[in-house]
Amino acid sequence: MPGMVMFGRRWAIASDDFVFPGAFELFIRMIWWVGILVLYSVHKGKFNCIGGGLLHSYLLVLLILLAAIICAVSAIVCVSMQGTISNPGPRKSLPKLLYTRLGLYIPELVWAIVGAVSVSDTDVRCERTVVNVVFGTVIASWIIIIFTIVAVVIIFDPLGGKKTLYLADDINRNLESSQSGQLFYNVKKTATRVWETRIRLLCCCIMQDDDHRVAFTSIAELFRTYFSDTDLVPSDIAAGLTLLHQEQDKVENCPKEPEEVLCHSHPSHVTDDLDIELENAAHYMQFAAAAYGWPYYIYTNPFTALCKLNGDCCRNSPTDFDIIGGDRLNFHFGSILKITGLQYRDFIHISFHNKIFEIPFFVALDHKKEAIVVAVRGTLSFEDLLTDLSVECEDLTLEDVLENGFVHKGITQAANYIYRRLINDGILNKAFTIAPEYKLVIVGHSLGGGTASILAIMLRNSFPTLRCYAFSPPGGLLSKSLADYSKCFIVSVIVGKDLVARLSMPNMEDLKRRIVRIVANCNRPKYQILLYGCWYEVFGGDPDNFPTELDGRSQDALTQPLLAEESLMMHRSPSYNALADESPLDAPPQYPHLYLPGKIIHIVEETSSRRWSSDVKYTARWSKETAFSNILISPKMITDHMPDVVLKALNNLTEEKASCITCQIEGDFHTNTV
Repeated sequence: MPGMVMFGRRWAIASDDFVFPGAFELFIRMIWWVGILVLYSVHKGKFNCIGGGLLHSYLLVLLILLAAIICAVSAIVCVSMQGTISNPGPRKSLPKLLYTRLGLYIPELVWAIVGAVSVSDTDVRCERTVVNVVFGTVIASWIIIIFTIVAVVIIFDPLGGKKTLYLADDINRNLESSQSGQLFYNVKKTATRVWETRIRLLCCCIMQDDDHRVAFTSIAELFRTYFSDTDLVPSDIAAGLTLLHQEQDKVENCPKEPEEVLCHSHPSHVTDDLDIELENAAHYMQFAAAAYGWPYYIYTNPFTALCKLNGDCCRNSPTDFDIIGGDRLNFHFGSILKITGLQYRDFIHISFHNKIFEIPFFVALDHKKEAIVVAVRGTLSFEDLLTDLSVECEDLTLEDVLENGFVHKGITQAANYIYRRLINDGILNKAFTIAPEYKLVIVGHSLGGGTASILAIMLRNSFPTLRCYAFSPPGGLLSKSLADYSKCFIVSVIVGKDLVARLSMPNMEDLKRRIVRIVANCNRPKYQILLYGCWYEVFGGDPDNFPTELDGRSQDALTQPLLAEESLMMHRSPSYNALADESPLDAPPQYPHLYLPGKIIHIVEETSSRRWSSDVKYTARWSKETAFSNILISPKMITDHMPDVVLKALNNLTEEKASCITCQIEGDFHTNTV
């Protein structure tokens, strides 16, 4: 903090980020220097050969050069360890040391070239061991040089020159307002263009059309808006996340008040409803997981899946249903059959077609529950990721039901695509012709859960008995009015501290604000924060009580950004100014606050004394949408979102309930017998 300024531009690395890479380089250089010194001493008298003088000079100069580099790197590491994240003053001499270290790369590069020429010279007639030693040092030199070039490319900030100009202390004061506005506009335009280029490069392998270009621009603007008002480097974010995790764990470990414990108890009829919904959710989660096809099946059965699928891929399957999209080896459909346990004749329509805003789904008959199931696939491709990231809001008006509802734009377009296929192509009509007495159930996981929810809202008027089960849907999905409307027919299932279920632009802004605050006001060096953070994440223990400038401050004072905190924010930050005045739950103007759909079942792990335990037990309860208004930091914030974890949690709960019922029946039987 903040990004270093060298060569007149900002870089995506801070002055306290050289501790670990410097220590690693120092370790390698020391071993290298000692090894060369030993070999030089052992072979000192064996350079009396043709070309030996050149090899002798190469090793001698290399020893001196390595000694100079070791001294420079040691100084860099020592200086980088000084100060705190928000106090770079003790590290003000670091740029000069870095210039010195970079200057040493010139003779190192020249000497690496000299060494390469020396060992490739066929006229050299020295002992083979001596030549091999020099050859090894040449290879090591080139490896370090290449890694350095790669590191420079990684930390290069394309906007560094623009940001340095814009963040100069006095430049904004000396510019006329029109000039300042034009400069700010140019910075924003350049930033958007840089993000758009990055996204295009990331998606270079997919076919790009007008929809993609619009999505690229929209997502680039999103990233530009989110990252433009902070001066954080990646390591600052990592330190902030580990500090937030420990702070969060300290709060969770505090004993709860009796009233708070009592509020989690539910009446018996509510518990009965929960048990019924959990049993249904466990059943339908198999369909949501099956929509992922062979990747999910192989992931959950890594040793046997390929053998089982190979046995089915060459069979001629019946053609009583429609298959859209590529599945040449029958792997997708074979996986769906094995996961759901259905027969060929139970499928009405299967679509593997995948483009931006157009995601795969299938329609099948579920005879066990007497339902026509529409299962929508979650994120599994770059196209799906672009759909996820198209987070602008658009209106969704339901005639005679609701007006002015806001929804996630990308997911709504995906729901519109499936809606057109189901209604206009007559897929649902065909299904109800076969099974007119069945009810309609729509399911999906992640992106599929969000799409299923909006699709259910669209179909609700036509199918009043419709039910929807959304597993781990995105948090920023529906406005409050639509979320309340959907509670009578949609059930969302969230496991643990699932990140995706808490993702929304207001929550992301709140997370950024919390990271900036805790990072800027922690009084420990960054390397200590990261070291203890890694230990804590892997081995557990007690959260470290890092001292901070926030300690002892009054609640009123905490509402104002501190000086260190302001130093991490760009000038004229409308996003940050809004957050300073509003509560974390208030949305920035361009992004209204959106919520999870329907009634929410929150499944959490029971606390275990072991950090990583395979024997996991779960509890479930009804929860409010406001419980997901903050992003929680946890090692399991990603894994809790995975479909296999959701299915495992649901199966665990239903099996435990079934075993309890069995024990109760056996107990009653023995009592009656006696």
